[in-house]
Amino acid sequence: MGAIPTQRETAPCACGAPAPGHTAAHGDAESCAQTCTTLPGSPLAPGSARALLRSAAAEWTDARLPGADLLTDRLVDDAVLVVSELVTNAVVHAGTEVVLECRLEHDSGALVVEVGDHHPSRAPRDSEAEVPYETPEYGRGLRLVATLAESWGVTFRKGTKTVWARLTPETRTAAGAEAYGGRLALERGLRAAEILAPDPQRAERDRDWLHRGALSFLAEASDLLAGQLDENLVAALAGQLIVPRLADWCAVWLEDEAMGRWADGTAGAGPRLARVWHGSENRIEELRRSLEKDPPHPADPSRSGPVPHPWPGEALGVRDEHGAALAYRLIAGGRPLGTLVIGRAGLLRFPDEVTGLVEDLSRRVALAIGAARQYARQATISQVLQRGLLPAAVAEIPGVRSALVYEPCDKGGPSGDFYDLFPAGDGRWCFAVGDVQGKGPEAAVVIGLARPWLRLLAREGYRVADVLDRLNRLLLDDATEAADAAARALVRPPAPGDGPQTRFLSLLYGELTPVDGGVRCTLASAGHPLPLLLGPHGDVRTAARPQTLLGVVEDETYTSETFELRNGESLLCVTDGVTERRDGSRMFDDADGLADALSGCAGLSAQLIAERIRRLVHEFGGKPPDDDLALLVLQAV
Repeated sequence: MGAIPTQRETAPCACGAPAPGHTAAHGDAESCAQTCTTLPGSPLAPGSARALLRSAAAEWTDARLPGADLLTDRLVDDAVLVVSELVTNAVVHAGTEVVLECRLEHDSGALVVEVGDHHPSRAPRDSEAEVPYETPEYGRGLRLVATLAESWGVTFRKGTKTVWARLTPETRTAAGAEAYGGRLALERGLRAAEILAPDPQRAERDRDWLHRGALSFLAEASDLLAGQLDENLVAALAGQLIVPRLADWCAVWLEDEAMGRWADGTAGAGPRLARVWHGSENRIEELRRSLEKDPPHPADPSRSGPVPHPWPGEALGVRDEHGAALAYRLIAGGRPLGTLVIGRAGLLRFPDEVTGLVEDLSRRVALAIGAARQYARQATISQVLQRGLLPAAVAEIPGVRSALVYEPCDKGGPSGDFYDLFPAGDGRWCFAVGDVQGKGPEAAVVIGLARPWLRLLAREGYRVADVLDRLNRLLLDDATEAADAAARALVRPPAPGDGPQTRFLSLLYGELTPVDGGVRCTLASAGHPLPLLLGPHGDVRTAARPQTLLGVVEDETYTSETFELRNGESLLCVTDGVTERRDGSRMFDDADGLADALSGCAGLSAQLIAERIRRLVHEFGGKPPDDDLALLVLQAV
């Protein structure tokens, strides 16, 4: 990092950066969403600042304030890290109260943070400008700020100093968002870990760093590790945090705890060497081969360590032939999850300060691995449950082409949307597109009841309206309420007075019968977005009338409409993830937006219609959809 950019009282703002100290009036329609608070100059200030920013971002998004549609999770995460570093810097180096201001620019979606203190004569520390006798830990936060922020600077006023940073959003596709959750998350996490654990300096300065920077290091390392949901990424970050500040090399073994198989499908007998990290990259592979030959065998698996570990001298060359290595058991919730091993050449034993700090860090690593495994188990259960709630295959109907798009928003839990297309006997086929209020196990209970009952009633010969009548009574039945209460008990313990609740279901249900020149369609909509009928020349009309949600009114009587879907005509059925897709205060279906989009699909096949509507829905907002999305296209041919 180069010299710290500074602004004086009379200097103009560069790069469109904010003028620190300026505050827009609350209630002004043109002003940015903003929050401001004063924090005590104590070690609790960084945590309070992080919580304040996350809470403010959530409130701005819920209130749909201008610019909030561009407020992505990554932007908020980056801003939280920047705020944490700036507040920590102010607390450590100024020692006064800290004033934190955060605001959102309504036109660009940029997030601006300002941290002020009352010690203007003491400039922010920059490690490259440090004199030799001072600790190298100063300025670590400013390097991180410079990495994450589009622009940043310092303003000096009489009696105050303000450090500001401006972070801008990134436009990413849905595929890009998933990539960020994988490869880009690893790159960004490793970079943050590298900044947290800077290059080692002279040995006599290590003790000073351990005394002055250890608590900050552990706090930031905890935040970094706690945000990971993959145990391999946790192992990679652990190595990057430890090397080279605390050790020359680091290795992490993970132990399987589920049915003798690892998450990647390989055999789970014995520990798996998940990560090896060395200060010199050209030694990593040789070190890995040496360590794999001699995995740790703790005498007391329940002890977290440290215990001596054999020195792999043959893998490190003549220069590092001798050294000290320690092994720490990774234990969380009383269960051993693996082993962390560190080594440093030229030592007979590690200093007590280092062994204690690594032991504290190993506990945090173990907790992060345990949390990642719990998330992976829950995600696997949810995926199995989701597969059981949806049909294994979509039926093929003579004279009809069908296309389906199904995108659950929450990859880690059952979706509230469902669909079905199945033969009902006697030359009839039935289809359904539904949306349950809520998600997770509670929604799964309703879907697990509704879809089998739809199939059963259809194959028993009940008409469309009669099927909805009976399904409505089923959802109001005591047995459904009891099952729903049991599902909610899996999520959280029941609170006093927390009785079973009926779940509401919006449903579009129909029956198809092939006829000469097309298909006869009978359908009904119960609180669901109305289906749209597309003619061969681009004309669009609704094909049903609105009726009450299922599970609301006990004596509700439902009716159906019948029409013929002629050759070349298409029927579009969607959930509210399509119609209510948001871009700020606007929705996709405002001013008949869905009908307009469908009219432009005249002449396209069912598959191309489904893909075009899906693409338009994704492109409508500045960030990926935040609701489940399902759509079904039926086209007579």
